[in-house]
Amino acid sequence: MPPPPISPDGPGQVPYGYPGGYGYPSQPSYGGGAHGPQSQGAGAYYGWPGMTPVPSNGLGTAGLVIGIISAVVFCLWPIAILLGIMAVVFGMIGRGKAHRGEATNPGQALAGIICGAAGIVLGLVMIAFLIAT
Repeated sequence: MPPPPISPDGPGQVPYGYPGGYGYPSQPSYGGGAHGPQSQGAGAYYGWPGMTPVPSNGLGTAGLVIGIISAVVFCLWPIAILLGIMAVVFGMIGRGKAHRGEATNPGQALAGIICGAAGIVLGLVMIAFLIAT
């Protein structure tokens, strides 16, 4: 496969996988040259600019979904209470991750805590109703 064509202004940025040579001039890596000091060794590599870690939103979302399910199925009180406890725990862990900056959904985690607590309360009200009748 031939290399891609070169524009009249020069090659620009070399495509990934094409080393210096093959008609392309060598460009400095991110660890050296005009982008950073190369004389500081391997520790001077700063990584790819602009790359941020992917947020870990799974526990907050799981807390919300399980909390909604526990509030909806309150007539099945053992399942509602168990799901409510799980939703509160997942929501609290997700809220902690959002507070530390590892997740971006503190609102979903809080809604999971609230829905889980509502599922627990509705399950307990259902138990009280069954005992009273």
